[in-house]
Amino acid sequence: MTSADRSAADAPSPAPRKKVGRRPGGADTRAAVLESARAEFAARGYEKASMRAIARGAGVDAALLHHYFGSKDRLFLAALEFPVDPEQVVAHVLGGDRGVVGERVARFVLGLWEQPAVLERLLALIRAAATTEAVAQLMREFAVGQLIGRIAAGLEVEDPELRTELMVSQIIGLAMVRYVIKVEPLASATTEELVPLLAPTFQRYLTGA
Repeated sequence: MTSADRSAADAPSPAPRKKVGRRPGGADTRAAVLESARAEFAARGYEKASMRAIARGAGVDAALLHHYFGSKDRLFLAALEFPVDPEQVVAHVLGGDRGVVGERVARFVLGLWEQPAVLERLLALIRAAATTEAVAQLMREFAVGQLIGRIAAGLEVEDPELRTELMVSQIIGLAMVRYVIKVEPLASATTEELVPLLAPTFQRYLTGA
């Protein structure tokens, strides 16, 4: 072996090259996707935000977003930690006997609020929407497209959008007075006390009867 060969053999091996490419899946990846989604939704709004842009911001392939969340509305719910799945709300409004839809909705809403985690997040979103226009805009776009519009499309009454929005306004107002301002005796009233009072109003909004 020549001196040149020995020098080459003794030389340190080159450091392994770092792999370059998309971020692999995992808990950190999911957190990065949610962070990117919040930024994209805030900057562009719900309708204009794209899954590709969110994936690009997180450094992942767009297919991974569909693997984790399935769709843009599911990603939106996760990013904003929205406490209620709109599909559940729509099912409770449009499914079952329309003759008792008012009572069904009232029990569903009050039942959700009895879950501390749901109530806490819902009130946080209401407060944020009341004080931050960006959050209000996101909630407005999402609520109209994924909740109010879908309910209105299934109602067989005049002015279905207006009626649905009136019901939603009553629900949000109830949450504010009962849980934020905590006006008595409403704040301490039980579900069984409130349902008979709320049900006729919801029934009239949703069916016109």
